[in-house]
Amino acid sequence: MISLNYRDSRPIYEQIKDGLRKLIVTGGLGPDEKLPSVRALAAQLAINPNTIQRAYNELEGEGYIYSVPGKGSFASADAGGDDGRRQELEGQLRELLAELRYLGVTAEELAALVKEAYGT
Repeated sequence: MISLNYRDSRPIYEQIKDGLRKLIVTGGLGPDEKLPSVRALAAQLAINPNTIQRAYNELEGEGYIYSVPGKGSFASADAGGDDGRRQELEGQLRELLAELRYLGVTAEELAALVKEAYGT
């Protein structure tokens, strides 16, 4: 499900958050699918439950998951609610596009990548 890299400079909670976000975005976790409990995931990864809780709290703040008291956390059916995250990603995309243009990637090649990503 999620693998941690202890040599990574990012904090562990960010690695967990990124791993869960990737699972949700790619369909590895379907809409309204239950996430592992904080304790279960902490035991599986052999880390402090507070680290998992922090990742879950941030993902909930970004709209990727939601919590139901007494039931647990679930993948959100609509993760498009966080404008801040969207703006952050758009900024990263602009930087990538500038670098790809510098490396000689054509607009047609980029269009093909976009079509591939959207499955059209």
